Amino acid sequence: MNDLYFFSKLAFAALFIPSVYFAQQEPHKSYSIFNPVPREHMREMETDRPDVTESPYTVDAGHIQFETDLVRLINEKSDVQKTSTLLINQANLKIGITGNTAIQVGFQTYGRQKEKDLSSGSEEVNKGIGDITLRIKQNLTGNNHGDFALAVLPYIKFPTSEYEESRYEYGLIVPMSYKLSGDWKLGLQVEIDKLKDTDQPSMHTEFLQTLTISHPLSKGIDWIAETYYTYDFKSHEFSNFINAAIQMEVVKDLKFDLGINYGIQQTADKHYFIGLSYRH
Repeated sequence: MNDLYFFSKLAFAALFIPSVYFAQQEPHKSYSIFNPVPREHMREMETDRPDVTESPYTVDAGHIQFETDLVRLINEKSDVQKTSTLLINQANLKIGITGNTAIQVGFQTYGRQKEKDLSSGSEEVNKGIGDITLRIKQNLTGNNHGDFALAVLPYIKFPTSEYEESRYEYGLIVPMSYKLSGDWKLGLQVEIDKLKDTDQPSMHTEFLQTLTISHPLSKGIDWIAETYYTYDFKSHEFSNFINAAIQMEVVKDLKFDLGINYGIQQTADKHYFIGLSYRH
């Protein structure tokens, strides 16, 4: 509880202080959820997927953006069990509140998880809806101009899952983006999380750092390559990942993607996914 109280104060400071700053720096007419940005003035569509690195850009005020894993397969293996998970519509609904602030609601329509005990060989299958996550993204700089953008994104996950044992989890994400010459983009992210242990209901603190680079393959098609690591402060273990994905804009404001998120260590997760993003 003390950790959650500390996180609440940290999230409040991360959101309130920048909001006051931008209110002072932008005295001109501002858009809001009740006064939407005209479509001809909307920014280029940016997504938080398909890589792990979040985008520091917010959805334009008064508009919504829907991003989802249509299908995601996850394989996990620890010293005591092997887990296979199928997720359908692992979604993130994003709503632009002001010029630099957006709220996000994450949910899972359906999940099916099969756990196999490696010592006994017994299997258990569970299925149902997943957890619900509430996030608030506050852009600090670069939302509308410049080559560098930075945001803070505190979140809390509510344990509503029917197919796995879950608990309240929370954290703070700080994504950054650089626009380089030749249409290259570089993304960075640092993140601190309070998460449930894999094999038991206790909690641990985890640090995550990412590095991603992307470039157009052709008009409307981008490739993304990423590497990141996590460090578990409880078990003192590093997990390293390499990711690769392709994202294609089918029509304006509609993108499809597919890719892998591959854990290098034997115990690290292996993800395979197909997804889409739509803005309105």
